[in-house]
Amino acid sequence: MQNPKVSLIYSESMSSYSLRAGHVQQPIRVRYAYELMDAYGLIRRDAATLVAPKTASDLELAVYHTEQYIEAVKRFSDNPSSPNPEAFGFHPSGDTPAFENMYKTCCEITGGSIVGAELILSDASERVFSPGGGWHHAMSNKASGFCVFNDPVMAIHKFLEAGLRVAYVDIDAHHGDGVQDAFYGSDRVLTVSLHENGQYLFPGTGFSHETGVGQGGNYSVNVPLAPYSGDSVYMWAFQEIVPPVIQHFAPDVIVTQLGLDSHAYDPITHLNLSVQGFGEIVKQFKDMKYPWLALGGGGYDIWAVARGWALAFGVMNDWELPDAIPPEYAHKYGVSNLRDDLSTFPEVTGELVDFTWEAAHLTVEQLKQHLSNVLA
Repeated sequence: MQNPKVSLIYSESMSSYSLRAGHVQQPIRVRYAYELMDAYGLIRRDAATLVAPKTASDLELAVYHTEQYIEAVKRFSDNPSSPNPEAFGFHPSGDTPAFENMYKTCCEITGGSIVGAELILSDASERVFSPGGGWHHAMSNKASGFCVFNDPVMAIHKFLEAGLRVAYVDIDAHHGDGVQDAFYGSDRVLTVSLHENGQYLFPGTGFSHETGVGQGGNYSVNVPLAPYSGDSVYMWAFQEIVPPVIQHFAPDVIVTQLGLDSHAYDPITHLNLSVQGFGEIVKQFKDMKYPWLALGGGGYDIWAVARGWALAFGVMNDWELPDAIPPEYAHKYGVSNLRDDLSTFPEVTGELVDFTWEAAHLTVEQLKQHLSNVLA
């Protein structure tokens, strides 16, 4: 059987910027993931190609973002101290500060996701991973949640321009609110988001009753999960909802946001996934057998992110990576195993386990009621 054509979108500039000293979002995690993929030999495999991102144009940004906002990003990029940043979602001490060279950096990150879509459209690749992308919170006229330009939206638009139907599945711990907003009234894009319940976590949206409007009715699917939901709960909820809604929608291509802030070690979220549990979810996407654009996303324990994204790229290459980290990388960074030792995880037992399962069952039942024609 012929190996799939797989591409990785990466350049050093995608991992060398800084939002602010001490900010929890550390772009160097993308470089650590790339180095681990390389250490495993994934990038040197015959089927895999390393591709540089391009710089997204203002015209490409404007399929979602307003001209006023794009110009504001340029202005704050040149001078992060320019007045009235809050009008556009920026705050020097908040989640999303303006930073030096912001416009150039974010155009390149967005361009990476667009290149991924173009590779699939040209049949140059069947599966593409752009780990620097996945900035799913940015709105049309403001930055939000560490995100400046919404690269998933721009990549999806490339597929729409080619007449394709797109299923977008977001497994970040935070609800993919910006992508949902962009396509909430569309029947050409199915958006699915599994995330920590918005009662407990930013952005406070993504409830099961949010199912789209107008022509987009029943094309937005949200699976909020309780804090401390682990691998078993997450996989059960995923399998109950995601495969059947995608099968019913029958997309031409899938776009996934592979945020890893659902990991048990993540410092700002409360889910309890392991790297291997994350990998099992990624295998579900591979088994759907659609052309596949995967993007990065959240994840603030940098070593969980590096390990998880390397494992994901292994899945995309149909390669089960060995658990032992290659010696040179292990010696350099002090990371010895790809998968987690579950004995080091926070202990979740008794009533808390029951709570996570009860919440998941309630969410699934609500979704089956809201989407009865899809999940019959």
